Amino acid sequence: MVIGSGIAALAIVGAAGGTALGLSTHGTTTTSSQSQGTTTLPGTGSGTGTGNGTGGTGTGTYGFTVPGDGTGSSDGSTGTDGGTGTGTQSPATAASAAQKKGVVTINTIIGYDASSQAAGTGMVLSSDGTVLTNNHVVQGATSITVTDETTGKEYQADVVGTDATHDVAVLKLEGASGLSAVTLDDDGEPATGDTVTDVGNAEGTGDLVAAEGTVTATDQDIQVQSESGSGTESLTGMIEIAADIVSGDSGGPVLDSEGEVVGMATAASSGSADVTGFAIPITTAKTIAEKILAGESSSTITIGLPAFLGVQVSDASGTTGGVAVAGTVEGSGAAHAGLTEGDTITSVDGTAVTSADQLTRIVQSHAVGDRVSVDYTDGTGAAKTVTVTLTAGPAA
Repeated sequence: MVIGSGIAALAIVGAAGGTALGLSTHGTTTTSSQSQGTTTLPGTGSGTGTGNGTGGTGTGTYGFTVPGDGTGSSDGSTGTDGGTGTGTQSPATAASAAQKKGVVTINTIIGYDASSQAAGTGMVLSSDGTVLTNNHVVQGATSITVTDETTGKEYQADVVGTDATHDVAVLKLEGASGLSAVTLDDDGEPATGDTVTDVGNAEGTGDLVAAEGTVTATDQDIQVQSESGSGTESLTGMIEIAADIVSGDSGGPVLDSEGEVVGMATAASSGSADVTGFAIPITTAKTIAEKILAGESSSTITIGLPAFLGVQVSDASGTTGGVAVAGTVEGSGAAHAGLTEGDTITSVDGTAVTSADQLTRIVQSHAVGDRVSVDYTDGTGAAKTVTVTLTAGPAA
């Protein structure tokens, strides 16, 4: 793994071919946010499923572990809440002009390898280019390109802030003006039985697709597999939808019968002819977005980009402890300070480092520009100390 922002990813399974934290799509390089197998969601019981990339663990990309190439399977975890409704879903069709209003497609480069890419969807909140999407759509991104599907114009996007715990991110488009925004519903959450339409960048093709369905439950808690596969984390208060939601739809709007946004598509379960989708209520996403735009950092909200050490590491072997440096990222603080392959980091700011995960947490507690003292032993066994200035890393 490479120590950067200390990303705590959630793996939610969606459509076949691999799901990135729900419904963003990934290209040739499997990244941390790809699913490791089918996660059973509330009301669906338990089961197994296949996912991309359990064929060995790679070296990692900038704050998280990357699964190796291959196809694997894992047992689905068991949902804790029963389903509370039934619904119908229709085949997806091309989105209409009205449904496209304020909806953008998002393409990212993950980490520092241009071959590792992802795609998702977003919603324009303001005419000058404030965009709402899922955190997992941009997590780990070093480049974000956003296309206004109404005009076809492309923009580079900056990360205003993220909330990984609640899977919300806010972007700002560079040089944008005069954009059409989505209309957010202000009547409260939809009710079970309501007809809704998901609009998204289905399968990452760049074409917006509309999928009509039915709300089957509200206030649902989803148990999802953690990045390492060793535990689970939760998304709470979700809207459950019977709709043909697929990879690439993450961050897109769920519209009510009046064309107003009632939710943000986030996850889906598969394994049967019908798909169960899950959306964050727009009232929840809006509240978090407002805090991000106000610059209110918290235990879950990161403003801007996270601090980044820039060393590729693994837990050191033997009894000496520490983490072994396998390489550094060009231009990072670690590279400038002279850390190199073969070094072993033993402490940061006087705190002994015993694992790669602990080093990640230490870096995560700092801000961009902070200077930290790093103790390490070099390849000859000599003890050394350097001061490292933390740079901005990939999106958290």
